[in-house]
Amino acid sequence: MKNRLSIRRKEGLLAYLQIVAGCAIGALAYPMFLTPNDIAPGGVTGVATILHYLFSLPVGITSLVINVPLFLMGYRLLGRVFAFRSLIATILFSLFIDWLPVSAFPADTLLSAVFGGVLLGVGLGLILRGSATTGGSDLIAKMIHKHFQHIPVGVILFAIDFCVVVSAAFFITPEAALYALINIFIVARVVDVVVQGFERHQACYIITTHTDAIRQKLLDNLDRGITILNAKGGFSNADRPVILCIISAQELARLKLIVRMEDEHAFVFITNANEVLGEGFDRLDAVK
Repeated sequence: MKNRLSIRRKEGLLAYLQIVAGCAIGALAYPMFLTPNDIAPGGVTGVATILHYLFSLPVGITSLVINVPLFLMGYRLLGRVFAFRSLIATILFSLFIDWLPVSAFPADTLLSAVFGGVLLGVGLGLILRGSATTGGSDLIAKMIHKHFQHIPVGVILFAIDFCVVVSAAFFITPEAALYALINIFIVARVVDVVVQGFERHQACYIITTHTDAIRQKLLDNLDRGITILNAKGGFSNADRPVILCIISAQELARLKLIVRMEDEHAFVFITNANEVLGEGFDRLDAVK
């Protein structure tokens, strides 16, 4: 019981550290790159950037005010802990945007869109890893992702933010909207990398008449676990074992070579495994 309590405390501490770091890193993107170049990167902060352009309103405080009704929705749909962490993240993120003592970086608009996207993507990714969100489109994306986990968070963010950027084209300039599209595309890609990690894994299913030989070669040469699934041929109605092996993308060519050397008529299909936890991969108790 004490051990579980200790683990939960460590997980909670790490989550809040990620949230604070993410807020600071992501907020840097606005005063350094985005706001000086009138780049509205979608979502609530994109709306706040448009209002800043039109009425000189502070981006951070404006986005915080707009986020209030979204948090009322988030609290009901996502639970108390997530909503509380998100509230902290949104307050910090908004205050950091307006209060961090940094000045605009002397870069052209394209470089500002790119590097602003990298900073914002890293920040939002860390916040999401801390089981929180800064509100706005990423709060909506988190709610959608909870029910449709096969859709990456970055893709949902891009779809929502695209609508905001199109609106920004009418209030700022079409050129600024195009730079914003570049920015949110980079943000989406970086968020997925931070949340899911750089390493990619593949789930390989092998149907062969040389099951034992291929199983042994995979065990000897790849040092990966093998699972034998019991299956039945749909046409022949015969029992047909299926080999399942989870490998890294770098090991895929070796697996194909092993299978081809043993049975060139084998049937192999390969799918992406976005996250793999357990022996031989990331430890389940070490992932937050």
